[in-house]
Amino acid sequence: MTVTDPSTSTPSSGTTASVVSVHASAVHGFSKPAVDEVLLVEGVGVAGDAHAGVTVQHRSRVAADPSQPNVRQVHLVHAELFDLLREAGHDVAPGDLGENVTTRGIDLLGLPVGTRLTIGGAVVTVTGLRNPCQQINDFQPGLLKQVLRRGDDGQVERLAGVMGIVSRGGTVRPGDAIAVELPAPPHLPLTRV
Repeated sequence: MTVTDPSTSTPSSGTTASVVSVHASAVHGFSKPAVDEVLLVEGVGVAGDAHAGVTVQHRSRVAADPSQPNVRQVHLVHAELFDLLREAGHDVAPGDLGENVTTRGIDLLGLPVGTRLTIGGAVVTVTGLRNPCQQINDFQPGLLKQVLRRGDDGQVERLAGVMGIVSRGGTVRPGDAIAVELPAPPHLPLTRV
C-alpha cells in the first residue's frame, strides 16, 4: 500500500494498492454488476448508484431516520477477503457483496477513521466498517458467519469492507492506484457505521 504522511504529502515505502473492479447499480439489491468506470460525486457518492445521496439511502436507515447524513456513500471491499472466503468453501466474486470498489494490496479494515484514499481522480474518506446483515446469508447460506465473527480475543470482527464519503469527485477505473493518507494522530479504529 502506498501511505502518504499527511504532514509532508510524500509517499512512503510499501507495495502499490490498486482497484480490481468497480460496480454500480441503480436499484436496491444485494450484488452490483461490474462496470468500466464509476464517477464519484463529491458529497453524494457513486453517480447512478442506488446508495448515492447526501442523506442516507440504505433502506433500513431511511426507515429509521431519512434525514441522517449519508456516511455510506461508497462501499469498498478488499479482494483478499474473497481468497479467505474461497478457503472456507464460499465462491464470492467482486461485486457480489454489493461493493462499489474492489481493492487489492491495502488493509482496508486496519485503516483509522478519517483516512483519505486517493483513487484515480477521486478522494474517498473512510468513515467506518460495513455492518454485515442477514442478506449475506440470503446470498449464500453460512456466509454471514465468515464475515461477522469473533476473533481470538473474543472481539467481533466485521470483514465485509469499509464505507466512506466522497471528499473529491472523479472517475475510478480498474487498475487505478490507491494512495493512502492517514489522518493526524490519534488514530481511531474503525467501527460499524
